[in-house]
Amino acid sequence: MTVTEDAAAVAPAKEVGQPRRRKEDARLITGRTTWTDNMVLPGMLHLAVVRSPVAHARITAVDVSAAQQAPNVVAVFTGRDLAEEQGSIPCAWPVTPDMVNPGHPSIAVDQVNHVGEAVAIVVGRSKAAATDAVELVDVDYDLLPPVLDLEEAVADGSGLVHDQLASNTSYHFVFDAGDAGTGADTEQAFADAEVVVSRRFVQQRLIPAFMEPRSVVVQPQGENYTMWSATQVPHVLRVMAAMVTGIPEHKLRVIAPDVGGGFGGKLQVNPEEILCLLLARRLGKPVKWTETRSESLMAAHHGRGQVQFIDIASDRQGNVKGLRVRLLADMGAYLRLITPGVPALGAFMFPGIYKFPAYRFECDGVFTNKVPTDAYRGAGRPEATFAVERIMDELAVELGMDPLELRRKNWIQADEFPFTTVAGLEYDSGDYEQATREALELLGYDELRAEQKRRRESGDPVQLGIGFSTFTEMCGLAPSRVLGSLSYGAGGWESASIRMLPTGKVEVVTGSTPHGQGHETAWSQLVADQLGVPFEDVEVLHGDTAISPRGMDTYGSRSLVVGGTAVVKAAEKVVAKARKVAAHLLEASEDDLEFADGKFAVRGTPGATVGIQEIALAVFAAHNYPEDIEPSIDAEATFDPVNFSFPHGTHLCAMEVDTDTGMVKIRKYACVDDVGTIVNPLIVEGQIHGGLAQGIAQALYEEAVYDADGNLTTGSFVDYLVPTAADLPHFDTATTVHAAPGNPIGAKGVGEAGCIASTPAVVNAALDAVRHLGVSDILMPLTPERVWRAIRTGGDGGARATAGTNAYGGAQTESTAGVATPASELGGDR
Repeated sequence: MTVTEDAAAVAPAKEVGQPRRRKEDARLITGRTTWTDNMVLPGMLHLAVVRSPVAHARITAVDVSAAQQAPNVVAVFTGRDLAEEQGSIPCAWPVTPDMVNPGHPSIAVDQVNHVGEAVAIVVGRSKAAATDAVELVDVDYDLLPPVLDLEEAVADGSGLVHDQLASNTSYHFVFDAGDAGTGADTEQAFADAEVVVSRRFVQQRLIPAFMEPRSVVVQPQGENYTMWSATQVPHVLRVMAAMVTGIPEHKLRVIAPDVGGGFGGKLQVNPEEILCLLLARRLGKPVKWTETRSESLMAAHHGRGQVQFIDIASDRQGNVKGLRVRLLADMGAYLRLITPGVPALGAFMFPGIYKFPAYRFECDGVFTNKVPTDAYRGAGRPEATFAVERIMDELAVELGMDPLELRRKNWIQADEFPFTTVAGLEYDSGDYEQATREALELLGYDELRAEQKRRRESGDPVQLGIGFSTFTEMCGLAPSRVLGSLSYGAGGWESASIRMLPTGKVEVVTGSTPHGQGHETAWSQLVADQLGVPFEDVEVLHGDTAISPRGMDTYGSRSLVVGGTAVVKAAEKVVAKARKVAAHLLEASEDDLEFADGKFAVRGTPGATVGIQEIALAVFAAHNYPEDIEPSIDAEATFDPVNFSFPHGTHLCAMEVDTDTGMVKIRKYACVDDVGTIVNPLIVEGQIHGGLAQGIAQALYEEAVYDADGNLTTGSFVDYLVPTAADLPHFDTATTVHAAPGNPIGAKGVGEAGCIASTPAVVNAALDAVRHLGVSDILMPLTPERVWRAIRTGGDGGARATAGTNAYGGAQTESTAGVATPASELGGDR
C-alpha cells in the first residue's frame, strides 16, 4: 500500500463539529514562533518616536542637534524633513459626500493635536541608543486650548481642533426609515405615541489592549520592500502603504507573521508603518520599530467614544412604535482607516431584534484633541446593542412591565424569518424564544428572582439584580455591493486556493489573516470533510501577500462566514477537477461517479475506486490523464456574500451590589448564543469567553480617561484596568443552531458576540439591583465609587455630563408618560 493510500484509508468520517484542539496552540502558547519583534536582520536600524507631551499646540521649533551627536544614532528626522513624502494616513470610509477630513500626517509638521502624536523620529543602531536619544530632542510648543468634551465641541463658540476647518464636525450622517421606504414616518410615530422615554447614554473610550504590542520591520531590497507587521490586515496595508508612499504595489510585500491579538486595534495603517517604510527607502537599510506598552495605550487608536441620545415610543400595552437615535461620535484628532464608518455601521443595528415600525438615526462625527478612535471588537454593534437593550429596560420601568415580557412582546418570532427590519436588513434565521428559554434555565431564573424578593423585603445591604440582553448582530462583513452603497473604499469578498501536493498532502492558502482565531484548525476541518483527507494532512498558509496575494483579511466576524466559504468553494472546484481525472482513470462516465470519504467510486461497480490523494500523484506524474485538461487539480475561489449573517443570543447576568460600599459582583452569568453551524465547539467556546471578558470589562473596569489638559491618565496597566481571570465569574454557556442560509457552511460568526451582548446585561443587572433605591443610571465603568454615589444621590448618579440639555441644544427629558414630547425638545432636525 502506498503512503497516500494509507492516509486516505484513515480519513475521518466527519470533522465539522469536532472539538479539535487547535493546531496553532503549541507554538502560540509557548511563544515558539516568529513574532515581528523577533525579527533580526543584518544591518538593521531601530526607530524611536519623540511624542508630543501636550494635546494641542503649534510647533515653533525642533532642536535635534544633541540627539544627532548621541552615540550610535544614525539620523534624526522631523516632520519638515519628511513633509514632501509622508502623505496622509488613509481613511477608507467617507461616510457622506461632504465629510471633512483634515488629513493625518504620520509625523506632525506644524501642529500637534493629541498627546502622543509623533513630532520627531530617531534612528539608531540599537533600540536602546534610539530610545535614549529621544530624551535629547528639544521641542518648543505654543500651547492651544484643547477640545476634549464631545458636547462642548459641537456647541457654538467652541474652540477648534483644526483651525483651518469651520467646525469640529466631520460629518452628519442620517438614516431615516421613512425616507428609505423601510418604515413609517418617525416624527408622526412619536407624535401619536402614548408613551415616550428618552435617555442619554455614554459609551466610554476603550483601549484594545492586545497581548502583542504593535511592531514593524521593513527590509529594502533594491526597489523592492518587505514589511513584516503585527497587523490584522496585510492585504489592506499593502494597498494603502503603496498609495501613501508611491512605492509600486508589486514592489511591496507585506507579511503578518503570528500576531498576538488585535480586537480591531491592528485593523489599521499605522503612522509608524509608513515611517519605517519611508526611512528604509531613504537609508537603504532595514528599519524596525516596536512600541512600548505605554505608547500603545497613548498613541494606538481607541474604541467606542459616543454620547447617545435615545428616544423610544410605545403604547401603554408595551407595543413599540418608534425608535430615534442621535449620536455624537468621538473621532479623536484625525480620521484613521475606518474611523467615521464605525458609528455608521452601527446605525443599522440599533433596532436590535425588535419590530419597530419607525426608526431614525443621525450621527455627528466630532473631532477632539484625543488619539483617534477606530474599530474595536464589535465596531458599532456593541454601542447599538447597549443602547437598545438599555432603553428597553427603561421603557419596561416606565410601563411597570417585566423587562422580559416587554422583549417577548416586541421581538421577531421564529416563524417570521427571514425578516426585513426597519433599518432595511434582512435577518436570515433564528429563534429568540428558544435561546431565551434555555438561558433562563441555565441561570436558574425563578430561584434568583425569589432570592431577590427576599433580600429586598429584609433590607439586606447586598442587593441582587438580574439583567437581560437579547441581541443580534450583523456579521460576515460584508457584501461588496452593500459596502459600496455605504461609500466604503473596498469590497467584502474573500479568496482562497487549495494546492494538492503529489504525496496527497493539502496546502490551503487563505486571504483571511488570523490573530488568534484558530483559522489553521477550522480550515483544516473544513477541507478534511470536503476532500475526505485526514485533518493532519492539511496545512493552512496565510498572512503573506507573496503567498496569499488576494485577500480582505480578518475583522467583522467575517473569517469563517466569508473566508471559510471561499475555502469550501475552492475545495468544491478541486473535487470537480479530480472527477474528470477519476473518470479517465476508472474508464467511466463522470455521471456514474460518486465521491465520498475522499474516494471516487463507480456507481454499481464494487471495487472500482480511486482516492483524491492518488489522483494528486497521478496528475503530478502526468503519465495518464485526459487530453483535454491541464495536469492539475489545484483550484482557487473568491466568495462575495449576498447578505450579512445574523448570530443572536440571550445573555443573563445576576449581579450582587453592596449598597454600603458600592462593590459589585457577578453572581452568575448565563448565555445561549446561536452562531449557526459550529465547526469547532472548542474554538466557539473560547471566542465567547473572550468576548464576554471584554464586554464585562467595559461595564465594570475599563475606561480611557483624559484630564482637563488632554493627558491620558490611564497610560499604563496600573491605571487602565484590564480584568484578569480572577476578576471574572464562571460562565454558563450553551448554543442553539439555526444555520445561516447565505453560505454553504451555515456559519454566522462568533468572534464578537460575547463582547456585544454582555455589556448591557451587566449594567441592566446592576440597575435592577438598586433601582428601587431611586437609581436610574450609572456611568460605565461601574466602579464602586460611582455605584456608591448613585445610591446616595439617586437618579443617574452624575452620569449626565451636561444636565438639562442634550447635545443638539434641546431639552433632554428623562421620561414622558402619556404625552408625546415634541421633536424640537428631543433634538430632532437642526
